[in-house]
Amino acid sequence: MKQTYLKKAFRLFAAYKASKLSSDDLEIAESKAAHLEDKISDFKLLLNMARDIMTGKYKANPWNVSVIVATIAYVVSPLDAIPDLVPVLGWLDDVTIVGYALGKLSEEIKRYKTHIATAE
Repeated sequence: MKQTYLKKAFRLFAAYKASKLSSDDLEIAESKAAHLEDKISDFKLLLNMARDIMTGKYKANPWNVSVIVATIAYVVSPLDAIPDLVPVLGWLDDVTIVGYALGKLSEEIKRYKTHIATAE
């Protein structure tokens, strides 16, 4: 991916941190997850985290919540660094953003998995 697309993707990601998600957004994101290749299960985990945060079943610090929201908003949004209509490349920026978020959220994801295991 060209460096300019990557820079644009991260600028958009930063802008999406202030977004608010609805249940409809989460459903749209779930339907788009199929395009994320090897990140599908990780992205679905982020969606579950967002649902549990929205319902109060899980608490995360505000910065981590903003990363989760920005990631989901970026995948859902038609405004990407590379439009999703472009075959293959259109999803490459989404995969990159999801991978970046997963790296930033690694400790939070561990806490969430522990929370789920103890809640069952």
